[in-house]
Amino acid sequence: MKLRLMALSMFLSFLLPPMIFSQVATDPKIIEGAKKEGEIVWYTSMAVDQSKPIVDRFHTRFPFVKPVLHRSGGGALMNKVLTEARAGRYAFDVVGGRGEMILSFKEKGLIAAYKSPETKLMDPDLYDRQGFWYTYYVVPTALGYNTKQVKKEEVPKTYEGLLDPRWKGKKISMDNEAYLLVQGLMSIWGREKTLDYMRKLAAQDPVLARGNTERVALTGAGEYPLVLAYAHAIEREKFKGATIDWIALEPAVVEIDPLMVGSKAPHPNAARLFLDFLLSKEGQEMLVEFQRIPVRSDVEPKPARLFRGYQRVVERPDDYKYFADNVKLFQEIFRTR
Repeated sequence: MKLRLMALSMFLSFLLPPMIFSQVATDPKIIEGAKKEGEIVWYTSMAVDQSKPIVDRFHTRFPFVKPVLHRSGGGALMNKVLTEARAGRYAFDVVGGRGEMILSFKEKGLIAAYKSPETKLMDPDLYDRQGFWYTYYVVPTALGYNTKQVKKEEVPKTYEGLLDPRWKGKKISMDNEAYLLVQGLMSIWGREKTLDYMRKLAAQDPVLARGNTERVALTGAGEYPLVLAYAHAIEREKFKGATIDWIALEPAVVEIDPLMVGSKAPHPNAARLFLDFLLSKEGQEMLVEFQRIPVRSDVEPKPARLFRGYQRVVERPDDYKYFADNVKLFQEIFRTR
């Protein structure tokens, strides 16, 4: 009898649509509601060459829901949502882009609480317990170094190590808008210790320039011995053959790319179904294909050390109430104004 049941189960697994087995944790009522709504509108800052394959895969799994994609830069996307809300227009179902969106959207009542079942395989610092936001993928900051200029044993292992006199005089590349580095360290070290450290780091005369990709490439080419940049950007340059590697300074400051469901979503059930898909194992494995860093414990980044094996401090949305002050402090300390 048991053998017959097993055979029947295997037979049905080939006949039934794959969507039944891909989202078993999603409430069946949500799926039924999504079928009636028939559409999902996603506002995202993710590049089209990545976000488009994601919505296509979702549509394959759930052909009864048509995905509509709107992509723009993080700042422009935030302004779009706020401008539309002032005009009484609520067009998005799910929105994601920058951590700074969360506090603003929540205060204005633009996002809704939804407790996704996918959090069972997420660490608690990566989502809101009330369900107002979820981290889609993470962006840790690391210390990169040119392997020809700096021996592995000579690489600074701590933030304090960057203050060694040998790294003084345009030997450290930094983002001239590294505001979240300050904000993240403040949440662990406190205001005074962080500001004291940043003043000492500024005295090392680092080279400040915008962005990660170009600064990392220049470090790999020998322009700088050290670079504070996104870990995945350094890893990508290393993969291409550049003479560069990295370590995580602890606590590593981790930025987040959040996902939120609209409080006045035109398609609320489809929104929840789509969010569950993005956080599902299948959805998170797609991020690995795009060389992004997933948040599920059962989906390993490539390499795993991108988000494993070090102490971290994850960007906290509530800290954005201090963001303007932190920007001003950074600009004053590093004289970027």
